[in-house]
Amino acid sequence: MTYSTPTTRKAFYGTRGWLEIRKHALRRDNYECQECKRNGLVKVDSKREQGKRKEKVLEVHHIKDIETHPELALELDNLETLCISCHNKVHERFQIKNKVKKWDDERW
Repeated sequence: MTYSTPTTRKAFYGTRGWLEIRKHALRRDNYECQECKRNGLVKVDSKREQGKRKEKVLEVHHIKDIETHPELALELDNLETLCISCHNKVHERFQIKNKVKKWDDERW
């Protein structure tokens, strides 16, 4: 199967196979962001509080994208747990571009 459209990707992320392998990846990675861990930091999953919705902190990332490597979509070795911030950095989402200075004047 190919995952080249948003509709096919959304359908994939709702399948039982994905939900099960996602749980395995989270358990294997001890519910910790692996990129933060590589940088000497710790970011763990949030706790569920009674009567409140659980805050989403961690995502499971495909190391090799499913669009280009659909055969690896459900391979545990192709998955790693990342916090939302690190996942956005990997995919270059919401990156703030360096502002271009309006004037090149000296500051006193």
